[in-house]
Amino acid sequence: MKILIVEDEIGIANFLRDGLEDENYSVDVALDGSRGLELATNRIYDLILVDWMLPGTSGIEITKQIRKTNKKVPIVFLTAKDTLQDTVNGLEAGANDYIKKPFQFEELLARIKVQLRTNEEEPTTLSFQGLVLDTTSHQVFKNGVEINLTKKEFSLLYFLLKNKGKVCTRNDIIKEVWEINFETDSSSLDVYINFLRKKLETGVGENIIQTIRGIGYTIRERE
Repeated sequence: MKILIVEDEIGIANFLRDGLEDENYSVDVALDGSRGLELATNRIYDLILVDWMLPGTSGIEITKQIRKTNKKVPIVFLTAKDTLQDTVNGLEAGANDYIKKPFQFEELLARIKVQLRTNEEEPTTLSFQGLVLDTTSHQVFKNGVEINLTKKEFSLLYFLLKNKGKVCTRNDIIKEVWEINFETDSSSLDVYINFLRKKLETGVGENIIQTIRGIGYTIRERE
């Protein structure tokens, strides 16, 4: 599970990162609102913790921007604001939960687990332009014809379809599908993308998997 922390107080950010990593979460930290918004809109996270008052871009604005393209990811506000209207404003902006500073880490961890548990129900089928992936039977069909995929190809296609419409970075794909970090060489990803394309292609220039140069790959409608 991958969590983004957007918090400008370095001590709190480090405390949260260390505590969550001890719980086996993968954590990214942004120390200002602008960087937080950049990460939140360009990478894939299972949950986002965001402070309300931030330099650059406020937590409220970050949440509103995220919700324009991502309705699903749980967002939890961390803030010293404590009025009823503050709570209402945060929730109306798109936050799923709201915890007031100072707080106990155990309470925050419990709230995170609730949000992740609520969000973890996955559909049994994923589809795109005649392509259907069935997670129950572990089968893939293109226009009604079954396509035989290896376990790794299936996992790669599942990740891309689960995040269709989003750009999946090379690093996010490697971490999710291979469950490791490639610091320098990620050529295996390109090899498997080519394998998938050959099996899924429907014609010249009609690859379902699009390359986003310098970033990664996506499955989405062509503009």
